[in-house]
Amino acid sequence: MTSPTDIRKLHSLMGHQASVFALCAGEHARSFFSAAGDGWIVHWDLVDEPELGRLKARVETQVFCLHALPASQQLVAGSLYGGVHWIDLSAPEHTRNIAAHGGKGVFAILSIGEHVFTAGGDGRIIRWQAPQGRSVESLQLSHQSLRALAYSPERQELAVGASDHSIYLLDAQSLSLRASLPAAHQNSVFSLAYHPGGRYLISGGRDAIMRVWDLAAADTPLLHLAINAHWFTINDLAFEPGGRWLASASRDKTIKIWDADTFELLKVLDTMRDGGHVNSVNRLLWLTEGPSLISASDDRSIMVWQ
Repeated sequence: MTSPTDIRKLHSLMGHQASVFALCAGEHARSFFSAAGDGWIVHWDLVDEPELGRLKARVETQVFCLHALPASQQLVAGSLYGGVHWIDLSAPEHTRNIAAHGGKGVFAILSIGEHVFTAGGDGRIIRWQAPQGRSVESLQLSHQSLRALAYSPERQELAVGASDHSIYLLDAQSLSLRASLPAAHQNSVFSLAYHPGGRYLISGGRDAIMRVWDLAAADTPLLHLAINAHWFTINDLAFEPGGRWLASASRDKTIKIWDADTFELLKVLDTMRDGGHVNSVNRLLWLTEGPSLISASDDRSIMVWQ
């Protein structure tokens, strides 16, 4: 892709029997995994048979988030009732389901070094030892759901978005609270992404507003921009691997591409003009080769954009 204006749909991938909520990188640069409300975890290979997904594992309830641990050939999935599922890709029948987060949903997962972090509906963030899948620490941040996680290696910082309208910034090693933004959005904070280099934190909310926070100006982040980005909830934010563009996904059925430095809107991908999704767009994933943008939706489809 040389310019966002050149973007076009390559594939529409079908097979899931419910809304697709989760995407994560696969075993090579042109592959990825998806997970959905049907509990299926599916592997897609865009080199060999791109429109043929292969079922890799299955859990008994809706899967909301998914994260790959390539070094140990594992996937970690978070489900509706607080289960954290540790899936061995070489022996998926040995998947371990660990009850966590008070029986409430697990909405976000990421890894930092040898640790995995999960955020849940009980307002806690849990640190896990990977690949053993052993919880080593938990922190009660809110009395409402934690909905989003993002990590900045430059700042060694973990950002957490919550349904109490707040964003929490934590030291990634100690989990000590560096700063909080108690009214970051008018409603739940559903999505977070650090700008490459760590200068800005981008947040998206149920209020459909995209906010850009300047992290270099002071101890407490300052609001740099507030953009009426979508009509409804911003479900996900993802920077293109080269750091040129930011993609946003919304319940309004669109994907929008923004200039990563100026935050100028460059492209809207919608149903009528681009053959886009016909329901809420829930998750985005950039593949490093291409690059290709992958989107997942309530319409049960996954789309590949080149």
